Amino acid sequence: MSKPAASTEKTFYNCIDKPGMAEFKDRGSKFIGYAYPVESAEDFKKYLQQLKKEHPKAVHHCFAYRIGTDGNNFRVSDDGEPSGSAGRPILGQIDSKHITNTAVIVVRYFGGTLLGVPGLINAYKTVTSLALQVTPVVQKQIEVKYRIQFDYTRMNDIMMLLKQYNCTIISQELQLFCVINAGIPNNRIAEVLYKLKEIQGVDVAKS
Repeated sequence: MSKPAASTEKTFYNCIDKPGMAEFKDRGSKFIGYAYPVESAEDFKKYLQQLKKEHPKAVHHCFAYRIGTDGNNFRVSDDGEPSGSAGRPILGQIDSKHITNTAVIVVRYFGGTLLGVPGLINAYKTVTSLALQVTPVVQKQIEVKYRIQFDYTRMNDIMMLLKQYNCTIISQELQLFCVINAGIPNNRIAEVLYKLKEIQGVDVAKS
């Protein structure tokens, strides 16, 4: 019997798992870089609002983020700086570390001297690099979220299976009829779904 073809899909991604902060000064201007782990654009917006409250006198709050593992979900903002002088250099540093689910916001206090586009690119690039250097990069498994519904009597079987395949339990409602939202590792989905369907009275759907 021939072996099933090996999956070519990525099974892990790199990210940061805690915030980091760094400062950089150039000709009187102060740049403060904040790096955050984020799962969604909503997560990012909360951090941006928080920093705008903390630094109301800053002249710019420039940022970039990349979310997800397909490379398509990213955003950059120069927030009034010359086009391409802030957001892109910030994103470039995130990408150079091959990380995702990461946002960097740089707060700038103007020091009275114009730095010019090359000076700005250097400042935003440097402070982002410094902020990311103080936050260790971690590797996480790529997961797909599923909603599993089952009768309470099947609890043991379900929990053992999820543990065996290193799935992440995101939330659970354990009553007479139970619902678990779980992240199943990308490279084990077929096996886990097959085994779940073997258990009587289990309903599984992508969430």
